[in-house]
Amino acid sequence: MRIIKSVPESFYHRIPFEEIEVVREVIDNVRKEGDKAVIRYTEKFDKFTPKALEVTKEDIENAYKNVDDKVVEAIKKAHEHIQEFAEIQIASMRDFELKTKWSILGQKIIPVDKVGCYVPGGRYPLPSSALMSITPARVAGVEKIIVCSPKIRDETIIAADVAGADRIFSVGGIQAIAAMAYGTETIPHVHMIVGPGNKYVTEAKRMVYGDVGIDFLAGPSEVLVVADDSGDASLIATDMMSQAEHDPLAQAHLVTTSEKLANEVNRELEEQLKDSPTREVATQSLDKSYIILVDSLEEAYRIANKRAPEHVELQVEDEEAAKAALKHYGSLFIGKDSAESFGDYASGTNHILPTGGGARFTGGLSVFSFLKIQTYQKITSPDMIADIVAELAKAEGLDSHMRSALRRKN
Repeated sequence: MRIIKSVPESFYHRIPFEEIEVVREVIDNVRKEGDKAVIRYTEKFDKFTPKALEVTKEDIENAYKNVDDKVVEAIKKAHEHIQEFAEIQIASMRDFELKTKWSILGQKIIPVDKVGCYVPGGRYPLPSSALMSITPARVAGVEKIIVCSPKIRDETIIAADVAGADRIFSVGGIQAIAAMAYGTETIPHVHMIVGPGNKYVTEAKRMVYGDVGIDFLAGPSEVLVVADDSGDASLIATDMMSQAEHDPLAQAHLVTTSEKLANEVNRELEEQLKDSPTREVATQSLDKSYIILVDSLEEAYRIANKRAPEHVELQVEDEEAAKAALKHYGSLFIGKDSAESFGDYASGTNHILPTGGGARFTGGLSVFSFLKIQTYQKITSPDMIADIVAELAKAEGLDSHMRSALRRKN
């Protein structure tokens, strides 16, 4: 990997989302033709003809028979951890009512009615993403949850079942997003679509946004490790490798005050790549990544905040100072033992996170993503605010607004 001291401006730029013409074509045809188009595009893009679009109860039963019991148990344990965290999150929110001299104002929190969870299944099957999207939706109280995943694997079927999906479909790609957004004869339309995907899925989510809600537009995965001379080169390299193997466009960066550590991490990466079964993908990713030498941890934290990466790992002596300094990240992993892969699977926090600087303005998927905060009011003494409203309406040139307020005066 390149070791640099001057950070190029491109380091802070997200990989641009592509406007892909085929995405619009597929969405339009799924809207017009329903299941017929979904099957046609599944055969074209996935080279796969599903025996049926929907996973049956028998398919679910067979999945449990086909998958090793240890994997099933791991899925169940991970689900418990994710559910526990989501339950604490939702407990932190509440309805309330405020009585003022002129009104009764209130807030109520209700879930989205219907949610579609997209679970990738291209380069790697990701049953963990099924747990991460379905579990908080279920805890939030979403009434109907469906899942779409391409060439769905038994492990993903089990994860969706454990997490509480109502219906599961073996459909992926653009056609899955379009089907969930607008409905087909088999796949019901939803009010919100969540979950990661490739650039085609991401562009499809962008195009259907407004007709349905989405979580956010996520690009390639990324990690940024901040370390001082207390860092463990072997562990840092392993964690960078675990991120790099996701995708050739994934990024794994190290920002450190220690030139010695930087060189050790580089040597570790070379060694670990030699026998890695995912080295082809990881090498392409690491070629796009940097080790950045800085003069101080304060500079490292400034770089991290400006980059606002999906994952930040900390291997520094003063962890509390680091926590206080960092404010833009999808999820934070503190200390040598806090591998980002723990968060990917089973620690309890969510792994569906903003990328490419999105952490500057949004957090990751959570139980809050599936909740709507609604307000209401009952004006009990209009005389007390009518003149205020009238003056503001008059200043804005909205005459009927002014009259509407003044006519409430006694």
